[in-house]
Amino acid sequence: MLMRESMAKKSDRSSEAPPLAIEPAEHRPYTVLARRYRSREFDDLIGQEPISRTLKNAMLTGRTAHAYLFCGTRGVGKTSLARIFARALNAGTGGSEHVAVGEAILRGEDLDVTEIDGASNRGIDDARDLIAGAGLAPTRGKYRIYIIDEVHMLTTPAFNALLKTMEEPPSHVKFILCTTEPHKVPQTIQSRCQRFDFRNIPASEIARHLGAVATKEGMDASADALLAVARMANGSMRDGLSLLDRLFAASLDQRVDAALLEQVFGLPQDALLLDLVAAIVEERCADALKLGAQLLEGGTAVEHALDLLAERFRWLLVASACGGASELLECASASRERLTILAKHVDLAHCVHAIAACDAISRSVRSSSAPRALFDACLVRLALASRFASGAALLAGASQVSPPGVDAKKAVDPRVTNAGGRVPPVVAPSSSPSPQIAPATVLPPSVEGARIDSKDALVESLAQHAVQSSADKSVVDEIAVLEFTRTRDGAKAIIDADPSTSQGRYVLDHPERVRTLLRKVLGGPVELDLRPRSGREAPRAVDKGVADAVAREDPLVKSVMELFDATIVEITARVAREDSLEASSASSDESVDQH
Repeated sequence: MLMRESMAKKSDRSSEAPPLAIEPAEHRPYTVLARRYRSREFDDLIGQEPISRTLKNAMLTGRTAHAYLFCGTRGVGKTSLARIFARALNAGTGGSEHVAVGEAILRGEDLDVTEIDGASNRGIDDARDLIAGAGLAPTRGKYRIYIIDEVHMLTTPAFNALLKTMEEPPSHVKFILCTTEPHKVPQTIQSRCQRFDFRNIPASEIARHLGAVATKEGMDASADALLAVARMANGSMRDGLSLLDRLFAASLDQRVDAALLEQVFGLPQDALLLDLVAAIVEERCADALKLGAQLLEGGTAVEHALDLLAERFRWLLVASACGGASELLECASASRERLTILAKHVDLAHCVHAIAACDAISRSVRSSSAPRALFDACLVRLALASRFASGAALLAGASQVSPPGVDAKKAVDPRVTNAGGRVPPVVAPSSSPSPQIAPATVLPPSVEGARIDSKDALVESLAQHAVQSSADKSVVDEIAVLEFTRTRDGAKAIIDADPSTSQGRYVLDHPERVRTLLRKVLGGPVELDLRPRSGREAPRAVDKGVADAVAREDPLVKSVMELFDATIVEITARVAREDSLEASSASSDESVDQH
């Protein structure tokens, strides 16, 4: 008997489940941050102050409408404000009974405030039930309020059934409609409502609120990490709180930093992305490919990597146009400093081109069987942007790229250099049957710069560079070389520009553009003395014979001729307008007959 009891106890112990490796800290259910920190007052709603103020004033003046339409993306406060407004209408600021009513409304449990999910109650029968309930008097509040979320999901018959009730509802009925797609709500419904459009919440405001939440939760969150989370939220406070919840769950030391973001979300650090942008701007193809590989090896998908790269070029665009201290830059202070330096060496057109290219390749990657090849090609294409001809320019007949088969001295003849050192405007080419010529190799700036030891040679090289780089052409067309000398440390150039034109003023206000241009052409350091032109204008004169010779060798014209099977009838020189930065040099119009 004793042996049997002993064996039974042993059997019971063996059948027990093994202890859990991780014991939960608390046994009560956890409420996510997005629900715990949901707005409860008009003033608590972040980013929607004009709407909150309007509804509060309507309450104070007694001018509340019978129907409202709240429009906006997810997580910006539409349903929260609907509950707050409903509580203000029915609970007011009375005693304990009103407080209980208000709490029930905020929890979505009050009998007089009915919340309807338009996605699951979308038919004509649901609309009839709503209309029938609207005829009943409220039980303990002043109004019977209907909050219809995702109202655009209702069917057309359901909308039609609601029309009459929404136009002339009983005096005790209020409608608050919420939607993320207002264009799907019939105009007949919209015209019966007061419409409020909720804006996307700025990343800075989301980051500030997330910081306050982190402090209340006892978490140490860095400002840079919070700003990165706010950017990922895309204007949605609820998304931001949900992302922060994930980080809190992943943090073992009560800290949230950039390293944790990279671990949880696979989000690369800004330093790596800005290194990649710098490699592209400085035309370092090998470094760009290595950094791109490092980005992908860190777990970032190709499509996401392109989106991140486009966003960083957008930062560079803003820094270049508005300065590194601009409020439009939603990035960390260290990134601002880096962008301010990079902005001095980049052209706005390059940034625009990079953003468009990243977007186009990102869409192509979705259906490609070789996404990595497209990604690498995109990086090299951006790094060598100045060496590629524009397809649009080809079809438009614009000569913004020099004929690759023409010798440099033939493309820009020093005999047609304008007085005062002005670089001659590039004249659009003409046609003439000519043999196909193999493309010439473009020499790096350091090799070209070794030949430049005089003012005329510099003028020639600048013109040569202008037809190879459309980004620098607008600067070259506005400057005149007054003096140029070689020094022990590099070179010294005295250059002027006309302050009476908008282009000239731009060049004078941005001497770093001219300095960067000279470094490209000379291949080394240069001391620049940039002066406003004093009461003289260098003549714009181009020898037509030389211009025609250049035109006959232009491959763009040849391509258009071959594409349309056309012949050139006449070449007409045209002087470009002075007030257009992109059209500040003379070009030519070509009349073409199609066979």
